[in-house]
Amino acid sequence: MANSARIALDATYSLGHALSGVGLYSHEILYGLAAAQPETRFEFCYRTHRYLRARRLERPANVRLRLLAEPLGPRSADLFHGLNQRLPRISLRRSVATFHDLFVMTGEYSTPEFRARFTEQARDAAARADAIIAVSEFTRQQVISLLGVAPERVHVVHHGIRRLAAPAPSPPLAQGSAARQQVILNVGAIQARKNIARLVEAFEAVGPSWQLVLAGSSGFGAAEILARIGSSAARDRIHVTGYVSPEELAAWYGRASVFAFPSLDEGFGMPVLEAMAAGVPVITSNRSALPEVAGDAAMLVDPEETGALADALRALTLNVDLQRDYARRGLARAQLFTWEKAVSQTWRLYRSLLP
Repeated sequence: MANSARIALDATYSLGHALSGVGLYSHEILYGLAAAQPETRFEFCYRTHRYLRARRLERPANVRLRLLAEPLGPRSADLFHGLNQRLPRISLRRSVATFHDLFVMTGEYSTPEFRARFTEQARDAAARADAIIAVSEFTRQQVISLLGVAPERVHVVHHGIRRLAAPAPSPPLAQGSAARQQVILNVGAIQARKNIARLVEAFEAVGPSWQLVLAGSSGFGAAEILARIGSSAARDRIHVTGYVSPEELAAWYGRASVFAFPSLDEGFGMPVLEAMAAGVPVITSNRSALPEVAGDAAMLVDPEETGALADALRALTLNVDLQRDYARRGLARAQLFTWEKAVSQTWRLYRSLLP
């Protein structure tokens, strides 16, 4: 592919301090590509509600900002990459779409209106993209089976691990120092898909010296989950932090002794690798993309079996040697996933599509 090629990407979701998984992916791919390919011209395209904000940001020398307001868009770009399983409704020379997950289509994890809009956008992108990036083999198989995409058009590019800032002063708890404590940590939105209510029930079987920290904003189904926490016999040992900054999150990872992530459905599962990279032993689900991400470096449980989750929590909280073993495995596993690798694989796919 000649360096004169113009590559346009939907950068809309890369803005903000409280980035979701899609936002983190977008930021890392956008700026990783611009840094790795300084001779290539990139166009970062922002939809109307984010364009003015984007104009105030510094950007690499080889990046130009573009407004993405259909029917306006980067029609003349040699390739357009939709980073969030949608493509603009304009004529594109070549296009790639990244699919993160399809749980909106397969579970009751959102409103009917959002499900209908998501499904329509996903089907359109799957039909028109010249190639599709799936962030896991699990998501790849869903794209093939649910959207009818030919297998040879779908390519797996795993996520990397976020570079968390240096830990800030540790968040306050009832007791102890900033070293590893009797803390079970969960990171992610307080929502039905994350299976928090079962985690709370399982936590009630853990010894009374342990505390459960739920770090994340409220999402779909949060009211019922918060009510379950309020009625728990262990409610005084359960801390709901709300959104935490990257610095605060780094502090929690540095303080926790166990990371519990019994999600019902994940297209990838970034927090699992973040915890592993921080040296925290992990318990996670034996379904969706989580076994693919965790490998043999985590305790895998059926997320719908509360007893199995409680057994895993007790096993790790009572056995320091087991904690150390899974922490060691996790550190090695996390090293396999880097944003540099993701950027390189994405660029290789671009090259295969362009002369």
